[in-house]
Amino acid sequence: MKNKPSATDETPLRADAIRNRERILEAAEQMFIERGADVSLDDIARRAGVGIGTLYRRFPTRDALLAATSDERLLSLARASRARDDRLEPDASIRVFVKELVTHASHYRGLAALLGTVLQSDTPGCHAGLEEGRRLLQRAQKAGTVRKDVSLDDLVCIVTAISLALEQGGTARSRVGHLVDLFLGGIGNTPAT
Repeated sequence: MKNKPSATDETPLRADAIRNRERILEAAEQMFIERGADVSLDDIARRAGVGIGTLYRRFPTRDALLAATSDERLLSLARASRARDDRLEPDASIRVFVKELVTHASHYRGLAALLGTVLQSDTPGCHAGLEEGRRLLQRAQKAGTVRKDVSLDDLVCIVTAISLALEQGGTARSRVGHLVDLFLGGIGNTPAT
């Protein structure tokens, strides 16, 4: 069975292909913000000034396009998390990272519902985001502030749930910190106060 191509096995792109890819990503970012993650891929191609075939050659699925538009933000979140590592306790580090992921997942309508799928994409940002989440979780578990039975999938579910509540109008943006604290308190080793 043939494996799906990944971002890491691609051959170097020609200059015009690089320009097209950047135009597609820029148009996708704008349209995802304006109309949500379910915007027509034809509309994205049209705004980018490329044919739909060009879009599909670079991004064979909507999820691949969403992952690519998320890539730099996820890399940035992972770098920022590592940079503050020595200044924060493990429970504070994971709390800040989860809050930042919620902000990312609610960047445009529809991303929260696809977050789990997008994070499984083979992009450097998705890998970095997952690895950083795993590292922070293990660090908090080792420090005894998070239960050992909590998995990375549990954290992704927490981020998705809060992001969906935010996106669907179930909560105000000002309550995100409180909701993250509630969830993380629930997976902590110490009784909630």
